Amino acid sequence: MDSSQQSSPDSATSAGAGAGAGRRRSVTGWATAATLLISLAVVREVLVSAGNWRNYQLVHDYLNGAATDADLVAADADALTALSSSLLLSFLVWGAAGVAFLVWLWRVRTNAESMSGRDAHRRSRIWVIGSWISPVVSLWYPYQVVSDIWRASAPRRPVSHTLVKAWWAFFLLAEVVKPIQWRAATEQWETEQDMLTNANVSVLLTVLFLVAGVLLIQVIRRVTAWQNQAWDLAGGAR
Repeated sequence: MDSSQQSSPDSATSAGAGAGAGRRRSVTGWATAATLLISLAVVREVLVSAGNWRNYQLVHDYLNGAATDADLVAADADALTALSSSLLLSFLVWGAAGVAFLVWLWRVRTNAESMSGRDAHRRSRIWVIGSWISPVVSLWYPYQVVSDIWRASAPRRPVSHTLVKAWWAFFLLAEVVKPIQWRAATEQWETEQDMLTNANVSVLLTVLFLVAGVLLIQVIRRVTAWQNQAWDLAGGAR
């Protein structure tokens, strides 16, 4: 379906790039910012999982006589607990990563329209931002936005969408698991098994976010490189 949406051959890309060269939006800086912030967000998820597993293991040891009250108090006040349990830190890191990514996405969409025209995109530009916050359509509109930018930016047609599809699949899975993990983390723990369940779900969520984050960074890097290459070629042809 993705390939059938784009009817323009390679020549249309080259012509569009030359025609829209003066309207280029710089994307390299925002690509770097998004990459760093997404990496930080994933690192925080790793810290959350490490903290949940450490807490479970500590309680397990305490119930079996291998840890003391002093060990529990020390763990509750250490850096790992502070970093993994701070909702403010989570909001700041994920919020900053989201903003940087959306600014990058808006700019590469603008460039893609200059390169291949608006008809190469299934959704209007307003959905570059709106697709992420709209109920129901957020399940597939963001993928369509990124997929169309990916295709319009590629130097050769057709281009494989495997990387974009894999990113979106892992991201959706993470979004499904996330409320489950939040519920497990915020409910009152009554047994050791409750803490083990929370730790396991936390690890699953972290793995999904880690894979989705790595794949998204690859998408960002490749689209940025493609667009920079197209504009460099257009500049050299003038």
